[in-house]
Amino acid sequence: MRRHELSDEEWAVIAPLLPNNSRGVERVDDRRVINGILWRFRTGSSWRNVPERYGPRTTLYNRFSRWRKAGVWDRLLDAVSKRYDGDIVMIDSSCVRVHQHGANAKKGALPILAWDVPAAA
Repeated sequence: MRRHELSDEEWAVIAPLLPNNSRGVERVDDRRVINGILWRFRTGSSWRNVPERYGPRTTLYNRFSRWRKAGVWDRLLDAVSKRYDGDIVMIDSSCVRVHQHGANAKKGALPILAWDVPAAA
């Protein structure tokens, strides 16, 4: 098992919650697809750079999007949260670059907001 992939225990929690409706075309394995989706988000990479071992990138993106619209990811998060009953902690951190003009602002100065600027006559 690779670092970014689901363990057997984790898979056992979420596998029963996944939709299983195929349209006659042989379906790419859900576990493989989820591992690819997780790889993409854990590494911060683009869909284009997901390794081929996880399946076609269009399949990964399409399944991620369809499941997002259908609420599948919300159900998975609820199930995982209940299963681990507070034993997991999630932190969301974002790095946002400051515009070059905002980087040199004086400490303690209030920001200029769009509604603070008088309208041009």
